[in-house]
Amino acid sequence: MAVLVRAGFQTREFEERLMTMGLPYRVVGGPRFYERQEIRDALAYFRVVAQSGDDLAFERIVNVPKRGLGKASLQTVHLLARRDRLPLTEAAARLVETDELRPAARRALAALIADFERWRGHLATESHVELAKIILDESGYTAMWKDSRAPDAPGRLENLKELVAALGEFDSLPGFLEHVSLVMEVDEAAGEDKVTLMTLHGAKGLEFDTVFLPGWEEGLFPHQRALDEGGLAALEEERRLAYVGLTRARRRAFISFAANRRVYGHWQSTLPSRFVDELPPDTVQRVEAPGLFAGGSAATGGFSDAAAPFAGPSWGFRSHRAAPSIDGIPYQTSSRNSAGGTFDAGQRVFHQKFGYGRVLRVDGDKLEIAFEKAGTKKVIDSFVEAV
Repeated sequence: MAVLVRAGFQTREFEERLMTMGLPYRVVGGPRFYERQEIRDALAYFRVVAQSGDDLAFERIVNVPKRGLGKASLQTVHLLARRDRLPLTEAAARLVETDELRPAARRALAALIADFERWRGHLATESHVELAKIILDESGYTAMWKDSRAPDAPGRLENLKELVAALGEFDSLPGFLEHVSLVMEVDEAAGEDKVTLMTLHGAKGLEFDTVFLPGWEEGLFPHQRALDEGGLAALEEERRLAYVGLTRARRRAFISFAANRRVYGHWQSTLPSRFVDELPPDTVQRVEAPGLFAGGSAATGGFSDAAAPFAGPSWGFRSHRAAPSIDGIPYQTSSRNSAGGTFDAGQRVFHQKFGYGRVLRVDGDKLEIAFEKAGTKKVIDSFVEAV
């Protein structure tokens, strides 16, 4: 069994519906929606905003897009986090107040930390959908793909729009992130029969007993952009793709179109594809049923002597189940410097980067030290040893 879509058609709703139903599936020709690079990057930004202690998320996007943070700077952040048992975001926030990092790296890291604090402050005041747009724009992530010359850059931007639209189906950003975590935990069962999700182009040369062909709507298939740019030649190419999809089915092909489709958060009325009317009437069984809104309709056709209307669940609808809670006991960790004690003004110390020096002033875990060769610097006490 296969679901064949035109290139550019978003399969996220199909994937989530299949997982909700417990049906194993595979995506041919690319990763699953939530496994794509741009989606993982965006989710990492969202996670750091919602959960500041998510080290894996912070590590993924701290230098995406490029901020001039080199390997040495990031190692310094990791070293402080390990020594004092701190989240990476907190370690970075402490370091930017000192001279441990190069000035350029310190400015870049300080700007990123300030961004996260500002976005976190918007959690209670902004719509989570609008906040997602703000994060992707202000972080420079959207601009990075807009400026990219990679051939898949436009597709990645479309995926980001689909991700933001998906947020609108949930009450909050944390609720959406919890849902994604549950989705990503679904294991693939090796050697099990699976529904195949793939594009019409990728299906050439293959055959399946049953094929589902969704999205047969004007503007989507045939695609409006193809018609605008290629005219009649593009229309013929779209028609050939429709023929490819139909002939991939050995026994049955189900064609469907939506009366109303939600595009980037807005409902749009649609018309059936012109290709539906071009189907040979004697081989088609047509079924029309009420759509999502009054006046909506959907059509399915089966192409075999055993054709029957598709009576399964409606695509695009999901049930949201309450996530299981995990009981735990909170605890707080305290930081201490590696020297095993506090430092006092006038004490002689050694720093791996700046060498020997003498403490001038102590402010919590920050020390102002006059180094013999590097001059006066502000450093974290965890990087200093008493001598």
